[in-house]
Amino acid sequence: MHLAVYLPLALPLLAAAAARPLAGRLPPAAATLLLAGSAVALAAASSAVLGLLALTALLRIPLVDAIGEMSLSVISHDDPASVPVAIAAGALLAAAAAAAGRALWRRAGALLAAGRQARRLPGTGQVVVTGDEAADAYTLPGLPCRIVVTAGMLRALSDPEQQVLLAHERAHASGLHYLFTTAARLAAAANPLLRPLAAAVGYTVERWADERAATVTGDRQLAARAIARAALTATAAPPRRASPAAALGAVAAARGMRGAGPVPRRVAALLGPPPQPRLLLLAAVILLVAIAGASALEAARDLHALLE
Repeated sequence: MHLAVYLPLALPLLAAAAARPLAGRLPPAAATLLLAGSAVALAAASSAVLGLLALTALLRIPLVDAIGEMSLSVISHDDPASVPVAIAAGALLAAAAAAAGRALWRRAGALLAAGRQARRLPGTGQVVVTGDEAADAYTLPGLPCRIVVTAGMLRALSDPEQQVLLAHERAHASGLHYLFTTAARLAAAANPLLRPLAAAVGYTVERWADERAATVTGDRQLAARAIARAALTATAAPPRRASPAAALGAVAAARGMRGAGPVPRRVAALLGPPPQPRLLLLAAVILLVAIAGASALEAARDLHALLE
């Protein structure tokens, strides 16, 4: 294997540094797709490289060489990974697999719990208004997705602002935004260097819903005002018992405003013109992710040739 095998392990650092600028400069839908896809691809490439490096440690075991009729001296000479590096790679891969499995288990449990809660909600409509005095609004994944808005939140907003809130939540439901945040969080669990990308995806799905609400209502200033007011109202509300919606993270308007999507940045974005596509920036990011994948494939090809 060539030293380029280590590129997929280093590129997540560059992606982490670029995550926030990309989230702010690209259209939210494009940024979400790009960041979530990049997180998954980089996590897969880095895990594959760790697996290849760990495999070289097994190849140096005399019993394995004897069974495979391989030359230990040739493998040690042609492979740049030392035994300590290969062992460390195996340990990192095991930790990554355990973390990703644990994150998948928790996320799947939260999604199933949210689906059950959605099915138990009264009525058959998509929007359900509860009598809760605490200001809150969120989207529950399910078939179909259900939108929950409390009476406290509705009282805090004017009629036009309520339309912005509902348009925001409908965008979360129709866009299946929880799938993007799930993919990014699982990638970040497998490779902690990708956590800034997962946080950026949480922000871009909120921005995606913001832009959709501004388009539906035709008033960007109204959308900005509604988001700011809903966030302030939700922040002032007393803390509530944890729910499946809270466990899912950035699928809730009020909770997302307090956590995944910083309100000042979102409001400022709505007060300006809609972001325009930047093809050169998109191409640069896609190229870097492709280089990571190509490096992992080349490492696998080199190892196969060495074994042959």
